[in-house]
Amino acid sequence: MRPAAPGEPAVTLRRCRPPDLDTLRAFARETYDDTFRSMNRPEVMDAYLAEAFHPERVAAELANPASEFWFLFVGEELAGYLKVNDAPAQSDLNDSRSLEVERIYVRRAHKGRGLGRTLIQHAESLARGRGKSTLWLGVWEKNLDAIAFYERLGFRQTGRHGYRMGDEVQSDLIMSRPVPAGP
Repeated sequence: MRPAAPGEPAVTLRRCRPPDLDTLRAFARETYDDTFRSMNRPEVMDAYLAEAFHPERVAAELANPASEFWFLFVGEELAGYLKVNDAPAQSDLNDSRSLEVERIYVRRAHKGRGLGRTLIQHAESLARGRGKSTLWLGVWEKNLDAIAFYERLGFRQTGRHGYRMGDEVQSDLIMSRPVPAGP
């Protein structure tokens, strides 16, 4: 985590727990919708949001010992979140030597402030602490801003996979990079 500049609120991370379910679901829906609604048909988006952020589904993900959700706060305001998966909860590779970043979202009002980098650095720290050699993620092939962000952080395309979004099958690029040595 980066220290706050003088006069700026502190940036903190907190692991999500079962009592955070409603806040997590609402925030995840909001940030996903904000990111992708303009690039998808409304009925496709609505169907995906209803399925992916259904209370029972998110509760099961939150309870899965191979997955973790993390909230990122700027001061007292929830500004972003991260979901990471160990095998066998990973969405594609299921590689015990890697950690997947399944979700990483920052609220629009907080973009451009380095918070996405802070979340990736946190994922790296988690991976390093678990002895993982690789950090990987899937990013929609049409999300060019996100692809460029990940490339700036050293991720490279290593594959692709399809996923269902409503009645469509869309394609994610699989991007990965070695877990850097560090503190």
